[in-house]
Amino acid sequence: MSIDRTGSEPKALRRGEAGTAAVEFGLFAPLFVLLLVGLTEIGFAMFGSMQVYSAVEAGALYAVKNGWSASGISNAVVNSTNVSGVAATPAPSQFCGCPALSGIADATCGTTCAGGGAVGEYIRINATLTRTTILTSSFGLPATLTAQSIVRRK
Repeated sequence: MSIDRTGSEPKALRRGEAGTAAVEFGLFAPLFVLLLVGLTEIGFAMFGSMQVYSAVEAGALYAVKNGWSASGISNAVVNSTNVSGVAATPAPSQFCGCPALSGIADATCGTTCAGGGAVGEYIRINATLTRTTILTSSFGLPATLTAQSIVRRK
């Protein structure tokens, strides 16, 4: 038995296609919303990270230009962006050290390094920002964004 596609077959044999688009939209809308919220969450985290790095850079520039001032460096870090919640924690600190493969190794001021060079004076600048989330699941993103910079003073 062949089916006549010209519309002359009985209504019981016709396939109803009304509402198909609504059903498809209902199936894919939650996935699309989850994808959109996830991208927004990652975007906000990246923006916050850039603001924290910018704040540390402002503190380092202040230290290079004006020298050691814990309150001045902290103010430069906090006031460098329009994002509220950026903090200079832990507080800026001075230390002496020698260059090493893993960064700056602490050393006693006024002595010499293993390579024979003089111990340098450094300033460590830190910034943190507690990230707010859109969803309870944060897609493995850190809750606190941090950045650090070390500036050689002398």
